[in-house]
Amino acid sequence: MRLLLVEDDDHVAAALSAVLAKHGFAVVHARNGEEALRALLPDDRAPKEPFGVVLLDLGLPDQDGYEVCGKIRKRTAIPVIMVTARADVRSRIHGLNLGADDYVVKPYDTGELLARIHAVSRRTTTGEDTGAIPAVALRLGRVRIELPTRRVSVDGECVQLTRKEFDLLALLAQRPGVVFRREQIISEVWRTSWEGTGRTLEVHVASLRSKLRMPALIETVRGVGYRLVAPAAL
Repeated sequence: MRLLLVEDDDHVAAALSAVLAKHGFAVVHARNGEEALRALLPDDRAPKEPFGVVLLDLGLPDQDGYEVCGKIRKRTAIPVIMVTARADVRSRIHGLNLGADDYVVKPYDTGELLARIHAVSRRTTTGEDTGAIPAVALRLGRVRIELPTRRVSVDGECVQLTRKEFDLLALLAQRPGVVFRREQIISEVWRTSWEGTGRTLEVHVASLRSKLRMPALIETVRGVGYRLVAPAAL
């Protein structure tokens, strides 16, 4: 798999590229945002295998990493993993809102990073279905979820969700009131059993509550997981 590594520190990039190469990745290194965006442009003169993942460091010298992520998402659906020292939830939610598929906080374990890369790269090119979503629309009080078009609206107003946010909401919405274990959600939405994905799940739930402006819609069941509260109970 080809991987685009966006990292301004050559020493960090060299070390990480060597590790990734040992695990079968063909790494292309971009030192800044402009190089990254150019690398994603198609080249008709010398067609190459498309990138499977973009590993994007947010501390870039020429552009804000969040800005680069937004530009990448406008051009392509390639999975983007943000890498940053900013550990607060608000920063992670902001990155996910811009279209990032995952978020890794420095310092990170190499095994953790590899697991996240493999997890986001498992998605299909047609849009990360959970595999069990029927071709219908769901109506949950003020919320309407159109499964075939992956469109969500609240009171008729469209809400922009990332791929994983939609998959998470669709999974919970198909069985309102039923508690989904964290492990089950991670398995069906992220297609992995890796425990480290749990923190990513929490961030996605927080982002959904914020975007839908309905904090009580998704309830945390302490020590178990999450459930979507039946609209009549809201």
